[in-house]
Amino acid sequence: MSEEKKPTEIVFMPGCFDSFEGTQEELDDLIKQITSMAESGELFEKSTPVAIESLVDELSDEEIEDLIDQLTEIDNPEYIKPANRNLH
Repeated sequence: MSEEKKPTEIVFMPGCFDSFEGTQEELDDLIKQITSMAESGELFEKSTPVAIESLVDELSDEEIEDLIDQLTEIDNPEYIKPANRNLH
């Protein structure tokens, strides 16, 4: 029995591109590039592991709480993925 490879799902959290400085077209191209790299496996080949401990050390208490809230929300079976957002 052959196992079908499940496609990698890329989820962009609300607000993750709030500080993006570019046009909507540039953002759309970036998202397509990230998605393409994930599908081909290139994203994972070029990735660098991040030590969560060092990341947390750089965050404020409020940012840590926000991060925990977001991770908890994603893990919730009733979580509904946000609709695509456009820069306006």
